Amino acid sequence: MELTRKFVSVSSEFPGVRTRELLEKRKTYVPNGIGNNTPIFVQRAEGALIYDPDGNVFLDFAGAIGTLNVGHCPPEVVEAVQMQAGKYIHTCFHVAMYEPYVTLAEKLSQITPGQFPKKTMFLNSGAEAVENAVKIARKYTGKSGIVSFTRGFHGRTLLGMSLTSKVKPYKYKMGPFAPSIYKAQYPYPLYRPDGMSEKEYASYCVRQFEDFLLTEAAPEELAAVIMEPVQGEGGFIVPPIAFVKGIYDICKKNGILFIADEIQTGFGRTGTMFASEHFDIEPDLITMSKSIAAGMPISAVTGRAEVMDAPSPGEIGGTYGGSPLGCAAALAVIEKIEREQLVERSRQIGQTIHRYFIGLQQRVPLVAEVRGLGAMFAVEFIDPETKQPAKEFVAALQKECYEAGVILLTAGMYGNVIRFLTPLVITDEQLAEGLDIIGKLIQQRYSLLRK
Repeated sequence: MELTRKFVSVSSEFPGVRTRELLEKRKTYVPNGIGNNTPIFVQRAEGALIYDPDGNVFLDFAGAIGTLNVGHCPPEVVEAVQMQAGKYIHTCFHVAMYEPYVTLAEKLSQITPGQFPKKTMFLNSGAEAVENAVKIARKYTGKSGIVSFTRGFHGRTLLGMSLTSKVKPYKYKMGPFAPSIYKAQYPYPLYRPDGMSEKEYASYCVRQFEDFLLTEAAPEELAAVIMEPVQGEGGFIVPPIAFVKGIYDICKKNGILFIADEIQTGFGRTGTMFASEHFDIEPDLITMSKSIAAGMPISAVTGRAEVMDAPSPGEIGGTYGGSPLGCAAALAVIEKIEREQLVERSRQIGQTIHRYFIGLQQRVPLVAEVRGLGAMFAVEFIDPETKQPAKEFVAALQKECYEAGVILLTAGMYGNVIRFLTPLVITDEQLAEGLDIIGKLIQQRYSLLRK
């Protein structure tokens, strides 16, 4: 099948000469443990396009793992960072405060779920946001236990790894891990028992959690439950609304704080500003990063004012937390999302991806499920005969996609899921071209399997 190309352009000699030189230098000076999904170096990037040093052009369907909802180098954000850098780059908020920090905290209080007074602290990364949300929860409740969920991902720091479910590559031989961490079962609707309705399955999963509180962790010892409203690394699993509401209600009844990890789901990705809105919950604490600032390193914890005020001065924070450049970028990002109605655009992108792969599913039985919220969409591949996850198929597909000009990420415990994190500023034409390339490569690979 001939692939239609208007935006992408990849030489048959990819990787090119300059890229090969950089790969050799990377091999010499960068540790093996720093993984790479593609052998691509970036010379410049704009919107949904990436240009490498050898003249190749790629469509970016990965968005720096969900960091670029407003795209690469949005002019408004670039200008905001440049203007801020011309005034002052860093003073450390603990030493000399600055207005962008306070203004961004005010804005997050306004746009995050929950009609109650809120306060916000800023950090550098998603893992730091998670670490501090846990510290705050423990300080406020006076309890130590934290519950996370199977297939959840919360970072690579010690506490982040302890909360994270997948062993390889995140935790293998990295222990011992932090104590007082418990893992509860998270739903996987694709695998719900035969004959069980969606409503029955949600109730079953809530009962599992209730049993968990009897067999694994007493509510009186739990400070918080931390949950990704839609699991990211775990495979873009969308839980039943009744499950999330059920866990939330159990937390409220038992004095357990509910932490929503919105690091990958936030800022329009799921078709609402925050995924928690889909489930009609008002988390006590929300962790944010990734698309908050178009790639500038900043993260946030926003929560109920009385909870956020539990730590005493000096007990939370950090030298670079909430840098002026990051705050300026984040304010410009939020303004762009609101002005250009990118939340609505997210829903449109998701509908397009859904329609395309539902159609493809009729021709390729390996496509077991097409799922997602907004533009946070995934396709899971399972061998229809053996019922085993088609991990090798997906790994080969990912390689063929970037060689054809589309950067794509996998996900899931078995690596048998492709996930879509396209910038929300991607054009209809760019999205169609990328889907066309991916779809034709899927059909080609499936045809080879059948021979």
